[in-house]
Amino acid sequence: MLLDGDAWRAMFRDFHTEAWRLETLPQYLMPQEEAEIQAFRDGKRIDPQSYRSSYTDRVNRQRAEGRANGRVRVLTRPLSEYLRFEFSRYYEPHVLAGEEIRILDVTDRENPLVGVQDFWLFDRSTVVLMNYGPDGRQISRELYEGDPAPFIAYQHIAVTESVPFSEYVSG
Repeated sequence: MLLDGDAWRAMFRDFHTEAWRLETLPQYLMPQEEAEIQAFRDGKRIDPQSYRSSYTDRVNRQRAEGRANGRVRVLTRPLSEYLRFEFSRYYEPHVLAGEEIRILDVTDRENPLVGVQDFWLFDRSTVVLMNYGPDGRQISRELYEGDPAPFIAYQHIAVTESVPFSEYVSG
């Protein structure tokens, strides 16, 4: 079953304990980010301390409610332009809002998640596969109807093998 609109938004509204994402691509081409990417290219930066968006507001509220948001970003160096943008425009403010963002740098090591596609895992029971084209354009979001156990294992590997975003960028 493909998820869009209200059904997709409900996943983030209705989870009980955790919404978690695995990100594996060097870039995502999202039309709603075009203006922000251009601002980044033009040298315009944000203050992560004062940046607010509906996403950071939601993460902050959910953290106060005892619900967790997290992700692991798999990457190789040098960072793509998109990753540099993502680090400066999203990750810092998201961490400040309460999202646990971790980095799995596989530049000088074997990728323990090779071949695993992007996904969201909600409450360790509901998996949504994120389907992208080779250029990073989103094709669809698909509710996975099989056993979530492999995705729980992928999450464990990703978290165990990664470091917190703030540690990664300071090192």
